[in-house]
Amino acid sequence: MALEKPYTDVPGTIIFDAEQSRKGYWINQFCMSLMKAENREKFKANERAYLDEWQMTEEQKQAVLARDLNWCMRTGGNIYFLAKIGATDGKSFQQMAGSMTGMTEEEYRNMMIQGGRSVEGNRYIGENGDAQAQNQPQGAAGKKA
Repeated sequence: MALEKPYTDVPGTIIFDAEQSRKGYWINQFCMSLMKAENREKFKANERAYLDEWQMTEEQKQAVLARDLNWCMRTGGNIYFLAKIGATDGKSFQQMAGSMTGMTEEEYRNMMIQGGRSVEGNRYIGENGDAQAQNQPQGAAGKKA
């Protein structure tokens, strides 16, 4: 019996629940492997070969190769594990979060300093706020051709 998940109606949000945890087990294990310097070096030397050592789905591997953190999360990745990819690439968490919103690091930082994204229009799917899928990605980074 499937559990009712009322939180799936929150725009721009992927809740890391038990189902996501099961789906993302191997992508998250891969990410944790990047805590060791020798694994980071191996990954950087040949990303595809290193990913092929893990029982990840092809979609998960493509999401990692594309460095699309939203895609990684949709396939079960947890942001706290995925942060290891960013660290391997020399990215700050702020840079990574900005990339997930389509904003530059500066735009993202300024938004957060100003109190974050407004809840107006972003409480449930159907409202027309900036977190809604039809309005993503916003910011200069998302508008690059």
